[in-house]
Amino acid sequence: MIDPEWRADFDAAAARPLQLRLRYAFVKTYKPILDDAPYRSFDTMEEYRQWCRDELPDWLGYGV
Repeated sequence: MIDPEWRADFDAAAARPLQLRLRYAFVKTYKPILDDAPYRSFDTMEEYRQWCRDELPDWLGYGV
């Protein structure tokens, strides 16, 4: 059995127009260093990986 409150929330969300649902579907999270420059380019994937290991905080998961 589905909780009636949960079902009402789901039905309300499903009734919203697609454009509005997409607007709320993604949460913008600031990622230090990654979001601080409009773009970066690297000649090789290894250069990119080395940059990630050296520059990004571990909790972002890019240096693994």
